[in-house]
Amino acid sequence: MSDTPDNAPKHCPGTASEQAGKAASCQGCPNQKLCASGAGKNPDPAIGEIGEKLSSVKHKILVLSGKGGVGKSTFSAQLARALASDVTKEVHQSGNGWSPVYVEDNLAIMSIGFLLSSPDDAVIWRGPKKNGEFKRMYDFCVASSRLSNTEPQCTFFPLLLLGMIKQFLRDVDWGELDYLIVDTPPGTSDEHLSIVQYLSSTHVDGAVIITTPQEVSMQDVRKEIRFCQKVKLPIIGVVENMSSFVCPKCKNTSQIFPPTSGGAEKMCADLNLTLLGKLPLDPRIAQSCDEGRPFLREVPDSPAAEVYHTIVQSIRTYCSNRQTEPSTT
Repeated sequence: MSDTPDNAPKHCPGTASEQAGKAASCQGCPNQKLCASGAGKNPDPAIGEIGEKLSSVKHKILVLSGKGGVGKSTFSAQLARALASDVTKEVHQSGNGWSPVYVEDNLAIMSIGFLLSSPDDAVIWRGPKKNGEFKRMYDFCVASSRLSNTEPQCTFFPLLLLGMIKQFLRDVDWGELDYLIVDTPPGTSDEHLSIVQYLSSTHVDGAVIITTPQEVSMQDVRKEIRFCQKVKLPIIGVVENMSSFVCPKCKNTSQIFPPTSGGAEKMCADLNLTLLGKLPLDPRIAQSCDEGRPFLREVPDSPAAEVYHTIVQSIRTYCSNRQTEPSTT
């Protein structure tokens, strides 16, 4: 995780530097006093706490994309459904923290929307004050809201979404799980750095990268791939979403987003990555999500469902092989 705060001056030496809070560029910075105290050099105790909390989770998978609107949350929801294979929309407080919501016998989810008295309420996550512009993060909870047929609108004060990420990882009593799927916001910002840092004391299997075929999407996705490589986050593979449109009636296929530069297939070949699959557009996916029904069970023989099952099996195999790999440390 970056040791330079969002609201730091241009030439910030970093919170872990010996010059933190003392350099000329630190003058006037709202973090100067804290940095000068040396507190920024200490590891966040939450990292160890999260490691202990998630010690009973066998596999942890991040769903990432540098581009917004490519279907990360829909994919996350379908992936969770398929991995559960067979999740009271009310959050309970237990002695070990928040208890996740089970919308099926073996599928648990956690969303800020569950903490609201009404699904129409806006969320303001209060916490330590920080200078800077307000941020919005909706994607992080949209997958779980799709699963439960709610539509929470989440607005967070600056940096408080980082506190929310910490709280969802540390303070939710996940218990024993086979898979934990983390749906992330787009980009390569502080949220991603924080997630990777907070999970550094756990065994993260890797990331699934979502893209669409057109170059404007893959330009951002390549940045996400470089981010994963830089922070040493394994990449399970790439999914090309909205690869084509398959008419539910006549079964004819049309390309809505032409892969002008070769699409995800060429990108994966160039970067030596695994292409997990090409998911076609199917209007029944959106309809199932809106109605809170499991698409893979509603239309199991559809072309999209077949690709989903292939992708999920590849992810299962990857996680199983990674679990049995001998440690290199």
